[in-house]
Amino acid sequence: MKIAILGSGKVAHALGGGWKKAGHEVVFGAREAGAADPDFAVVSLQEAVAAGDVVVNAITGAAALAVISGLDSGPLEGKVLLDASNAVPGAGGLVYPNSSLAEQLQAALPGARVVKSLNTAAIEVQADPSLAGPATVFVSGDDADAKALVRGLLGDLGWADEAIIDLGGVATARGPEHYILLFFETIGVLKTPYFNIHISRH
Repeated sequence: MKIAILGSGKVAHALGGGWKKAGHEVVFGAREAGAADPDFAVVSLQEAVAAGDVVVNAITGAAALAVISGLDSGPLEGKVLLDASNAVPGAGGLVYPNSSLAEQLQAALPGARVVKSLNTAAIEVQADPSLAGPATVFVSGDDADAKALVRGLLGDLGWADEAIIDLGGVATARGPEHYILLFFETIGVLKTPYFNIHISRH
């Protein structure tokens, strides 16, 4: 599968490295196409949207809606858009306190199949759950087939099926996105980002 990751920073490299190791073809979309990268091809954001079988949003959350909705959305029609970003302003808090970035993307791009996931831990942990012991990852989205595809990509990163919880429609992305506030507070106490949520069933 060809995975196009919008963004070329830390998040893109962590996820891209995991998926590349699993056998997927990964390309980065960036504002500066052709930027030197030893491991991944870097094309324009528009070229990445067109090239990917799946498109992953790894753009800074506060800017993602404006950047992605400013592209020609035609190539996104029918594609899965996996949103792995948290929309937080520079001063802290939430850009969408009564909504979520995933909901905003779905509203702006009705032809895309938006799924929220991979945003409730440090990206190194999300890309390699073995770094934090027992852990849980969440998916939210309105399209069951899109969520099934994302579950497969999560499995390729090492997430066991029983560790993946489907919260429901895209509106449920608010919980995982708003969790970022607790995540930052917990880092301050533990002095490390290497932890994760673990839902224990009884």
